[in-house]
Amino acid sequence: MKKSVQLLNYTDIHKRLELIFPEGITNRNYLVREMSARTIFVMLYADAIDGNNIWIRPDQITKMTDAQALIDDPDKRAEWYTNSLKPSKVAIHGRWYAQNTREPIRDETLRQGLVENGAVIERQNLPTTSPKGRYALSTEFSDLFDPGLDGELLLTEITQWCDKHLSVSAMARLKLMQRATSDSKSKKIITTFPNGETRVLAAGPSSIISKAVIEEFAPIFLIHPAVLWLSESAAKEDRRDLELAKSLGINIEADKFLPDIILVDIGNEKPLFVFIEVVASDGPVTEKRREALLKLITDAGFLESQATFLTAYADREQQPFRKTFSSLAWQSFAWCMSEPDRIIGLHSYQSGMKIQDLILPKKPSV
Repeated sequence: MKKSVQLLNYTDIHKRLELIFPEGITNRNYLVREMSARTIFVMLYADAIDGNNIWIRPDQITKMTDAQALIDDPDKRAEWYTNSLKPSKVAIHGRWYAQNTREPIRDETLRQGLVENGAVIERQNLPTTSPKGRYALSTEFSDLFDPGLDGELLLTEITQWCDKHLSVSAMARLKLMQRATSDSKSKKIITTFPNGETRVLAAGPSSIISKAVIEEFAPIFLIHPAVLWLSESAAKEDRRDLELAKSLGINIEADKFLPDIILVDIGNEKPLFVFIEVVASDGPVTEKRREALLKLITDAGFLESQATFLTAYADREQQPFRKTFSSLAWQSFAWCMSEPDRIIGLHSYQSGMKIQDLILPKKPSV
């Protein structure tokens, strides 16, 4: 636990939930009932917020008591969190819910309510039977329960959160992310290349983003794309990739400077090489990596102007994007699979440059 932070009690959280989630929203009854308020309180109490690497299990909500909720000492809170993860047959006097209540907390309050609407994130790649916690509040949602927010300021913050997270486009982005989370539980991920070839990738967050890059980014932003290189954990090298690269005079070696994906756009007179880093946790296109990747094509006789660089993420609301965006190289791009028809450009100023010069057409030949 980082520090002692005053918390709203669950009754005040309950009142705010009725302001946050408007009438007509899907499963509103799961979002605004007292069980939801108590669930959020326990998450705040345990500091289970995105980025803190603290996660809650539904049965921990059932173990909270009114007496425990009044204890604000950070060490005591941390001690409760640790103890609440341990199995025990000792009766808990005054517990909030019976043990079997964990199921409606999990299925209704969390999965169909708070997770479905972007207020809570679910930890990925945990086996279904894992005893570890898997739920945490999203950072921006947790900020709405700051006791210092009140009156017009509170209403302004709530309005901004709703506009950002409950709008049509925000909900569409959330659905894409939830689909990706579901896909991550599969044992394999089948990716279709632009030429119709399929490749099986090992399941995992990086493979899901790689699939989105090839199937969604490439046809939107490139004219005639082809996959020159795809590296993933199940097969670091593929003979077909190496042969195609060799035919272009590019020497690919699986070293530390090799990107996750190399696309080539052959829709123009001169091919455009797109070097892509997939960031599920770390590893964006920094200035050092940009220089090393450029050497791959300049050594083959191509020009620096025939290369562009992309860092691919799952979603800009997630920790990997917030953690690494500031280190991205200038003259590169960032793209998120949750918003496939949007791209972020990082451009350094050149004499005479105007903002119109930076607006990309739908299929740019950067």
